[in-house]
Amino acid sequence: MLRQLTIQNYAIIDELSIEFDDRLNIITGETGAGKSILMGALSLILGERADTNVLVNKDRKCIIEGHFTAGKKQAVRSFLQLNDFEEPSLSDESVVIRREIGSNGKSRAFINDTPATLQQLKELAGLLVDLHQQFDTLELGDADFQRMVIDALANNENLLATHQQYYKEWSTVLANFNDLQAQKAALQKEADYNQYLCNELEALDLKENELEQLEEELKLLSNAEEIKTVIEKVAFELASADEPIVARIKQLNNSLQSVQGIVSDASILSDRLKASQIELQDIADELERINNSIHFDAQRIEWVNQRLSDGYKLTKKHGVTTTAELLSIQAELSSKLFAVITIDEAILAKQVQANDLMHQLKQTAKQITAARNKVIAPFEESVNSLLKQVGMPNAQIKVNMQTVALNAYGVEQIEFLFDANRSNRFEPIRKVASGGELSRLMLCIKSLVAESIDLPTLIFDEIDTGISGEAAKQVGIIMQEMAAKRQIICITHQPQIAGKANAHYFVYKEQKGEQIKTNIKILTNDERITVIAQMLSGEKPTAAALENAKEMIRIFGT
Repeated sequence: MLRQLTIQNYAIIDELSIEFDDRLNIITGETGAGKSILMGALSLILGERADTNVLVNKDRKCIIEGHFTAGKKQAVRSFLQLNDFEEPSLSDESVVIRREIGSNGKSRAFINDTPATLQQLKELAGLLVDLHQQFDTLELGDADFQRMVIDALANNENLLATHQQYYKEWSTVLANFNDLQAQKAALQKEADYNQYLCNELEALDLKENELEQLEEELKLLSNAEEIKTVIEKVAFELASADEPIVARIKQLNNSLQSVQGIVSDASILSDRLKASQIELQDIADELERINNSIHFDAQRIEWVNQRLSDGYKLTKKHGVTTTAELLSIQAELSSKLFAVITIDEAILAKQVQANDLMHQLKQTAKQITAARNKVIAPFEESVNSLLKQVGMPNAQIKVNMQTVALNAYGVEQIEFLFDANRSNRFEPIRKVASGGELSRLMLCIKSLVAESIDLPTLIFDEIDTGISGEAAKQVGIIMQEMAAKRQIICITHQPQIAGKANAHYFVYKEQKGEQIKTNIKILTNDERITVIAQMLSGEKPTAAALENAKEMIRIFGT
């Protein structure tokens, strides 16, 4: 609900503040007094683009500020929370939207004193005010809006939520099913080649680090004679020569032991020589073992060479260098070949899941269709009756519901058809309805769905164009009934509508120095009688007009 609108330095408005009633607010005034300027200012805090031409006084910036009550609207709180704006307190539940336009043309927007983008303003405005968003008359010809109207009357909200959840799950499962089908096709396309590569690797039957170990063995075998010569020489000098090093160290140690009682460190040095003797003897024994294990084996060399050649061919083929990498490729190929076998099971599981969800979707779609069919005839009858009341006695609306492919909203496409002159030639609303007809038709539809949809503040800008008398009276009655449960702001030229206001505002021009400024005031009961009488009979109302105005306020007003 819009509680207060403050405007500073906008067009010919110097400064004004309006506090609105929570029911039916009527704004009247002479043509050119500035009623449309009010709507222009309001549109700025609803996200419309700014124009520096609205700045009459270039030394001051333009400020438009709206104070709204969020009430229990969870969508508003969710928007503020999602976009990191301060949430309204539970005490006042207020949301403040402010727009500032500097003389340099720069515009800034704020939501609860936090900077905001125009897109954020528009999104929030759509939740608070029905001027540009969901129920705008321009969208009366929109297929989504028409479907929403029928679903609102059919109380399909919960059923549609269930259906859309099924549809979302079904779409996800179907996408997974299609991905698996594509994967299967790709795997099958590569399966024969992968099998060939895998067979090559399995036939070679490599062991862990085998190629690296064979390279070391080949070096050993290829240099066997030279290696044996060196090892035999070293082992001979250590243990088998005429004066082997090991025996010589033993002799030296025996000599050193003879002076152990004289030299204090002799015992320690003797022990070290003993350890050296043992270590050198161990080296000699190890060299002997290695020497005995090395043999020049031409057949083994040939086998190792062939094994390495086969291995090198595969490393080159696969662009790798190690045994581990080849074994990894073999495991990957085996996995792909196994996937070809198992993917059919996954595809079948997804198909079963998709079929189950499709069955659920068909059931919910059937229920949605039944609920829609149930309300179409009453809806047509109610709208056509209301059209007569608002001065369109020959106008008729018809709901055309055609079966289409199953989607997130069921299996129907809903379109409102319109016949303005009882010609029995019904055409889509967007093609045949005039602006005035659209406005009154939208009012009739809104009055029917208002109980089913949580509409925000409704603003009607001169919805009474082209009507008068009884038709205007009926438009006023409809708005008065709607205002019992939601705030309505209406700019009108019709006294029949003005008489039904809970709060009546009058827009006027006044001289301030050398300038003409627009101002607005809320009328007292006596002032309302005078203004409505002037709307009936002119600037100097007759006694009869004054009596008629009193009667209008007494019967229809508060």
